[in-house]
This record gives sequence, structure tokens and C-alpha cells, in this order.
Amino acid sequence: MNIVCVSHLRWAFVLQRPQHLLSRAAREGQVLYFEEPIYGAAPPRLEYTAVAPHLTVAVPYLPEELSTAAANACQAQLLAQAIRERMPGPYVLWYYTPMAWGFTAALTPEAVVYDCMDELSAFAGAPPELKDYERRLFQRADLVFTGGQSLYEAKRTQHARVMMFPSSVDVAHFAAARTTTRPPADQPATAMRRIGYCGVIDERMDYELLRGLAAARPDWQFVLVGPTAKVDPAALPQAPNLHYLGPKPYASLPSYLAGWDVAMLPFARNESTRFISPTKTPEYLAAGKPVVSTSIRDVVRPYGQQGLVRIADRVDDFVSAIAAALAEEPLPRLRAVDAFLSHRSWDGTWRQMRQAIVQVIADRSAGTAARTAS
Repeated sequence: MNIVCVSHLRWAFVLQRPQHLLSRAAREGQVLYFEEPIYGAAPPRLEYTAVAPHLTVAVPYLPEELSTAAANACQAQLLAQAIRERMPGPYVLWYYTPMAWGFTAALTPEAVVYDCMDELSAFAGAPPELKDYERRLFQRADLVFTGGQSLYEAKRTQHARVMMFPSSVDVAHFAAARTTTRPPADQPATAMRRIGYCGVIDERMDYELLRGLAAARPDWQFVLVGPTAKVDPAALPQAPNLHYLGPKPYASLPSYLAGWDVAMLPFARNESTRFISPTKTPEYLAAGKPVVSTSIRDVVRPYGQQGLVRIADRVDDFVSAIAAALAEEPLPRLRAVDAFLSHRSWDGTWRQMRQAIVQVIADRSAGTAARTAS
């Protein structure tokens, strides 16, 4: 199965759902990952990067100050070129952003998949036409996947084939944190308790909570690993026990988690977090860490309800939850975590997705054959 993916996420930014799934797809077919454009190049051009065998990232470069219609026309031409040059045969068209509708409507794939991993219309700076493009995409898609329970509930009435595939995890990769003994050189060396976060630092974070935690427990070190996006780094809360370590390679993340006493998910509760299903939740658990999170719906269900994650929103409650996590006996939690994660692998998720796509293609072929015969 070959896949052409159109995405708003840079492949090299943070390794998350698209990379996990499409890397597995590339084990059995060609994958072309077409990113959002970079403006400032004239004439328009494509830049290819082979990131793995059978997996190519294509970045379109466009001139500045193009109208939306002109940008879409340029991207349509460049994507058609990439498909001619990099796709050996029929392909599945895989969307991560409805905004790609503006330059993909004329393509003729053997199936269309929309992997809806976020409610992009709720994010800062969302284009006003996004909702209309998503409505059109629902009309064309053969399958809609959602990245969590909340998104599934929001989208299931909009399409006949909506399937929920919540965040999965590479258990073996993160379980290395349970035995790693070499701390990273830039993680603060301290005898104090270390509370950590790993992920993008953006408008979804509860910065007042972070500021309050650092002030309430100066004897705890709060470590945040990850890039900043859509926020001014200079405006982030500052304190002697707040440490921003910046982005780290995926391969090194277990070594950072190994040095944490508790992992945290300090997300704000607003429109941008209403439908998120943080991939880092099962990653923290696979690393063997107790987890404290704000009341994000897809963390509360199922992780909070099953006692795998403590839930707290106010500073004092969050501090109490961390203290309880520090005092707990870990073995019962680890047994429950391992049983839960035994059904949450990216390999398993990809197999189920692939089966659904194969069935859709077979159904389409059968329908075409039936119409031809009649």
C-alpha cells in the first residue's frame, strides 16, 4: 500500500502520531509526506528528503505574498510533480489537515483517509476556512480516524465510517527509562525531587499552574523538555526551580524520563485542549513514572478512571497529587500499567488501520465491478 500524506506538521519537529504510523506504513509501501509550504523561494520548487527507506518528505517552497488561490495552484502542481516522481503506482491519500483540500481536490487516489488527531479549528491562528474545508473532506473521505475519545464523539455523526484510534506507544523504547542509569548532562543534577514534562510548549500549557507549582514547592525541580511554539519563550514563567531544556531527540527521551520522580501534564483547560489526547500519557506510563495531569477529558478517560493517572487542576491539589505519587508503592501501579499498555502499541494500531483501508479499497473495487457488469 502506497500513501501520499498531506500534513501541517513538520516531519522533523516532534516525533508523534504521523511519524509513528507512516514509518510503519513505509515498511510495506512507498510513503510521500507532503508538508506545508515555506515561503520566500522563486520560482516555486520542491525539496525532497529521504528520511527512511521508502519514506520521502517533500517540502514545497513558494514565492512570498501569493494569494490563497495562487498558493493552492502552486501546491497542486508541485504535489502532482511529487506523485509522478515518487509514487510507483496507486496510492492512498492521507490527510492530517483539511487545509490541504484547497490543492488536492483533483487527485484520484484509490482511497481517502482523514486521520483527525486534533481539533485544528480551536488552535491559535486557525484559518477561517478550515471548518468548511473539513466539511468537504468529510464528504470525500472513505475513512475517518480520530486520535481519541473526545474527537470520536465530536466527529462520529459527520461521517459513516469514523473509527477511534487513541494514542499508542512504543513500549520497549520508553520502558528503557526503568533501567537507565546514565543521566543526561543538561538535566539538573540535584538531590531534590524532579518533576518532568516532555512535549511541545505552546498555548495549550497552563502557565499559571506552572508558576504556582514552582512557587509552592521550591524544594522540587520542574523540568520541561521540548520545543516552544506559538508562544514567546521570554514570557514563560521563570523561577530558580523551573528548567526549560529545549527539544531533544526521540532516542534520548527515555534517559530524561529516567531521572524524573513524577511526570506531569500541566495543560490548560480551554478550547485548544478540549479534544487533545496526549501521546505522552502512555509514554510516561511505559517509562514507569507516576503521572499527574490536569483534567483533560482524554486523560481522565480512561487513565484517570482506571487509576493510572492522578487528576488535579488547582495548584494545591496538583501539589498534593504529586506528593501522593512520590509516597506510593510503585509495583501495583506498574502491574496495572503494563496490563493496560499491552493493547496500546503503534504496531497494533497500524495493523488495524491498514485492515480498514484494505477493506475500503476492496469495497470500492467490488462496487466498480458491479457497476461495470450491470
